[in-house]
Amino acid sequence: MSKKNQHVVPHGNSWAVKGARNEKATKVVPTQQEAIVIATTIAKNQQSELLIHGRNGQIRERNSYGNDPYPPSN
Repeated sequence: MSKKNQHVVPHGNSWAVKGARNEKATKVVPTQQEAIVIATTIAKNQQSELLIHGRNGQIRERNSYGNDPYPPSN
C-alpha cells in the first residue's frame, strides 16, 4: 500500500476523507470530527500525514504519523 497523505475536506454539508491526489473520497461522514478519526487511523496505518481543512478549504491543522527524519526534540 502506498503512503498517501490523508485530507479531511468539506464535502457539501458533510466532510470527506480523501487520499492525496484521489478523485473520489475514501469516506463521507456528517461531521468533521468523524472524518478526523477515520483519517487519523488511515494516516497512522500508512505512516503518512493528516491535513485537516476548514470550511473555507484552508489547511487549519496538520499531523504527521510517518517516520520523520528530523523529529522535534522535547
